[in-house]
Amino acid sequence: MVLFAHPCGESFSAALHVRVVETLRARGWEVDDCDLNAEGFDPVLSAAERRGYHDTDGNIDPVASYVDRLRRADALVLVFPVWNFGYPAILKGFFDRVFLPGVSFRLEEGRVRPNLTHIRRLAAVTTYGGTRRRAFLAGDPPRRVVKRALWHVTRPRRLRYLALYDMNRADAARRGRFLERVGREMEAL
Repeated sequence: MVLFAHPCGESFSAALHVRVVETLRARGWEVDDCDLNAEGFDPVLSAAERRGYHDTDGNIDPVASYVDRLRRADALVLVFPVWNFGYPAILKGFFDRVFLPGVSFRLEEGRVRPNLTHIRRLAAVTTYGGTRRRAFLAGDPPRRVVKRALWHVTRPRRLRYLALYDMNRADAARRGRFLERVGREMEAL
């Protein structure tokens, strides 16, 4: 499953998305290409959903099709830009609404236990407007969520976090090198 979160088809993120999907398909993967913006995913967790969050018998009803897709995935690849040191709202909303108790984790005696362990490969492909140092000083929340929280609920055999920092000053050659790197990493996924 490729989760793509960017509203503009002409963006560099869109080019990364195309590279990821094409490379995975060329390697023989059956790709569920989930373009959250194109699909009109609603990122807003409603009051009713929040109240029913821990009801594992009914909490998936509003997002059942996305839960089914996630449950069928052997690998999860996120393609997104980092905005304001975080995920685009639509991707954060996907995590809030789809990574539910009984879906991505189980609560056992108050402890979170992984529930997406069928996902054996996890990757993130992203861009940051600022430098790596600036992201580090801000705590780099997207990297931490992928490498800690998402890792915890999936326990993949392979985890990759591919980031192009300082995108605001990246020229065509640097962007091209990053596209090539992403292609190589997807070939090895």
